Amino acid sequence: MKEHQFIDWIRSQSRFDPVKVPVGPGDDCAVVSFSDDKLIVTTDQVLDGVHFILAEHGPTAAGRKAMARNLSDIAAMAAVPVAATATVALPRGICQEDVEAIYHGLRSVADQFDCPLVGGDVGAWDGALAISVTAFGRAGQGGTILRSGAAKGDAICVTGSLGGAWRGTRHLEFTPRIAEARTLAANYELHAMIDISDGLATDLGHLCESSGLGAEIESAAVPIHPEVANLDDPLAAAISDGEDYELVFTLSADQADKLIAAQPLSVNLTRIGTMCETPGIVLIDPTGEREPMKVTGWEHQT
Repeated sequence: MKEHQFIDWIRSQSRFDPVKVPVGPGDDCAVVSFSDDKLIVTTDQVLDGVHFILAEHGPTAAGRKAMARNLSDIAAMAAVPVAATATVALPRGICQEDVEAIYHGLRSVADQFDCPLVGGDVGAWDGALAISVTAFGRAGQGGTILRSGAAKGDAICVTGSLGGAWRGTRHLEFTPRIAEARTLAANYELHAMIDISDGLATDLGHLCESSGLGAEIESAAVPIHPEVANLDDPLAAAISDGEDYELVFTLSADQADKLIAAQPLSVNLTRIGTMCETPGIVLIDPTGEREPMKVTGWEHQT
């Protein structure tokens, strides 16, 4: 299939609200109607052999993950998705059916969150499949939640359970916590938030650094996913595995007490610790023994 034929095919699959998207794919730029809100922009990519294995997981899963990773970043700021674009570097010789499956994977998540895929670019090369998505959002009710807003004494909470996502297929099938983040931000005074993509230790470390604080984590409180419960060290998996795409956030202790008691989401909420002045993250075991939390989450090597 020629590039222009693929673009024509994408356009034939696209149906937009003309008020929200006056101009979709086919012009030099798409046009998305917007209010006076601040524009929120994120971009992320997935690579065959790094974030998925095309031969094992298939093209639909690859496209799905590419979009879901970006929408997880939108969720981390409690924002509302507006639109997205995607750039795909196709391995030369890939069949038309697989190319269309990538598109359907992207659309499957985008459509779920009313985030029209309004444009992008496609090319072929001798390398592996690479998909890059840029997602746009606007602030939701409760405003935009940053990494840098945590305060001393804040409770640290997480959604869901952690560990083992990349050991199976959860890293491909997760649902971005957009609805959950919006509910939390609309009903509670969140101070800081980040999604867990590289592991709890790594991503909480980013939140601490941005806020100029440290954290104390109760090891017994960390919610461990059943898939890693039987490992020799399930806590290490929960802290370091990454690819969970859950949310870790802070709010006042009083607000956290109300939140944990109410459990207003379809996914479980757990308080795991407290923000403190001393830099770094300390892990506290049930006996009260303290040790630095080792940061062993995912990091790209160059």
